[in-house]
Amino acid sequence: MLDKMKELWEMKQKMDEIKKELDSVTLESEDNYVRVGISGSQEIKSVSIKSDLTSVDKAKLEAAIVETVNRAVKQSQKTAAAKMSQLSGFKLPGMS
Repeated sequence: MLDKMKELWEMKQKMDEIKKELDSVTLESEDNYVRVGISGSQEIKSVSIKSDLTSVDKAKLEAAIVETVNRAVKQSQKTAAAKMSQLSGFKLPGMS
């Protein structure tokens, strides 16, 4: 029982460490119109419009924002998954 508690505590410590790492990482995604910065823990940090708004079609700009944010989120998810794979050595109680 104490071994399982120790294992859970170690896993929580490692998860807290990974969360801090993910919070400190900023990833960027961009296209011709927009640049989006997102943390590894999927918090949008910045959005920049790279074009003069008078020369950009509203629908194209909106589509660019959606696509760029989605790419940034996927990039963030991949980064988080890679970090979380470090926990693969830990087993939860009841798991073999």
